Amino acid sequence: MKKIFLTAAGIMALVHGFSQVSKDSAGYNPRKLKIEEVNLVSSYYKQDGENAPVTGGIGSQKLTDIANVLELKLTRYDKRFRKHNYSVEIGIDHYTSASSDKIDMKANSSASYQDTRVYPTLSWTREDEKKGRTIGASVSSSAEYDYLSFGGNLSFAQKTRDRSGEFSAKIQAYIDQVKMIAPEELRGTADGTVKSEGSEARNTFVASLSYSQIVNERLQLTVLADGIQQQGFLSLPFYRVYFNDGSVHQEKLPDSRFKLPLGFRANYFLGDRFIFRTYYRFYTDDWGLHSHTASLEIPVKITPFLSVSPFYRYYTQTAVKYFSGYAKHTVADEYYTSNYDLSAFSSNFLGAGVRIAPPRGVLGIEYFKSLELRYGHYVKSIPMNADIVSLHLQFK
Repeated sequence: MKKIFLTAAGIMALVHGFSQVSKDSAGYNPRKLKIEEVNLVSSYYKQDGENAPVTGGIGSQKLTDIANVLELKLTRYDKRFRKHNYSVEIGIDHYTSASSDKIDMKANSSASYQDTRVYPTLSWTREDEKKGRTIGASVSSSAEYDYLSFGGNLSFAQKTRDRSGEFSAKIQAYIDQVKMIAPEELRGTADGTVKSEGSEARNTFVASLSYSQIVNERLQLTVLADGIQQQGFLSLPFYRVYFNDGSVHQEKLPDSRFKLPLGFRANYFLGDRFIFRTYYRFYTDDWGLHSHTASLEIPVKITPFLSVSPFYRYYTQTAVKYFSGYAKHTVADEYYTSNYDLSAFSSNFLGAGVRIAPPRGVLGIEYFKSLELRYGHYVKSIPMNADIVSLHLQFK
């Protein structure tokens, strides 16, 4: 927590200094690049469970993750008075995992026990307010011990003539490399079924469409649809699968997967104090997994500057056709996994957030615009539970 607030102090100094220059400069030119917003999000996540895929669907799933994301938003107007938005984001996660430690069964603490992931993102959008049109692009990357990812997207949005509706489309691509770290007892296998050296490609392509509509001053609706195609090595090389004859194998899944999520969102404003945010999503893919997600969040304004937001999410899914538990697969199976994330289960996630946004700034600091603290508890129908605490600081 001390590191969070030291970072926050640096952000406030940066925003204050930049804003002072903008205000004091004679003949302010709106085309100059200026800082619009700075966000810092920090979270702590902890889970436990009994179905670790590293050890074939049994064993500890204890894991902790500390994440920090810093986002800097800048804006400027061009000669045609179109607004350009730039976002620079850097994220750093550090985790420890009891299950990943079991890649090497004989080691008390292997190199895979903990890891740090770094993931920067650069984004740009250009908004033409007269035409109601926005275009954008972004690039990103993510690097950790066993995984390297590069991504990019292009986006387009167009408002209706009366500005009450908006259509948006986005295409995304992720070009990834999976390091072939096999369970220790399968390394160097000569039968060709185990991959334990080098890396393999995994590519993901996404096409997203959405339409949002302001029905009236109280109700807003959005429909969403994605088409997702994955190609390449879609297993994880260090996941074990135990067959009913006692033999151990490396997880093996098809090299292609198509996903189709369809969603609906509705926000209803009940007076000046209550907002009902509802969401539903149906998901299906060609591996046989079907799921339903339903969530409700109700921000309640206690005072003009303080709000509380209780939330709840229910999720349920079927198993993929390649899943079986520990020692349940047979030699007749072409594909096999004992990863319980691909099994049939349901889950509940509930919690609440508290947000303060005083008109003179948090703690009387003008540029410290808001502070939000959220807590959530997650429980699966199979033995697994988790807790997450997050803190969001916003500066303008």
